[in-house]
Amino acid sequence: MHSRVFFLVILALAATAVAQQPGVVPGTATPGFHIVSPVADPTVTPGQLELIQLESKFAGDVAKGGGKAFASWFADDAITLSNGKPAVLGRGAIAAGANWNPAQYSLTWTTEGAQMGPSNDMGFTWGRYVGTAKDARGNPVTHTGRYITIWKKLPDGTWKDAMDASADAPPLSPACCTLPNP
Repeated sequence: MHSRVFFLVILALAATAVAQQPGVVPGTATPGFHIVSPVADPTVTPGQLELIQLESKFAGDVAKGGGKAFASWFADDAITLSNGKPAVLGRGAIAAGANWNPAQYSLTWTTEGAQMGPSNDMGFTWGRYVGTAKDARGNPVTHTGRYITIWKKLPDGTWKDAMDASADAPPLSPACCTLPNP
């Protein structure tokens, strides 16, 4: 029960963090939220760094292996949420919908930040993604957006994606990536 409550609390905090941050620019971290680079921000914790590294491995696997690699990162009871679509529940259902190969569809993303929960067995990452496919004429069609990944550590010590949510967004512009002054 406690892990479920923690999951809901971290989900609410994560949603608030993503909604309040249109972007992160190096050197402009908001208290409680950190830019990705431990070089640019030495206050990045080992837990945050671990989550950022997980997200990077996840992205690298997907770039090489497409949908099959994407689905392999999810917990058995995972959930995905996307704009205008019903929730997808469970790794099997996620895998059934993730049937693209990298030659047909490219999905890349950049992590902007991470937060680790107090027990170091659950946390979240967020950032921006770019998906590129080809239309009927072979021209590239690109969509961009924001994402959040909620990670959980399984009893065997491995990390899996417990929930993946994304929201479409317009392409980046210079004005997108500044934080409001508190």
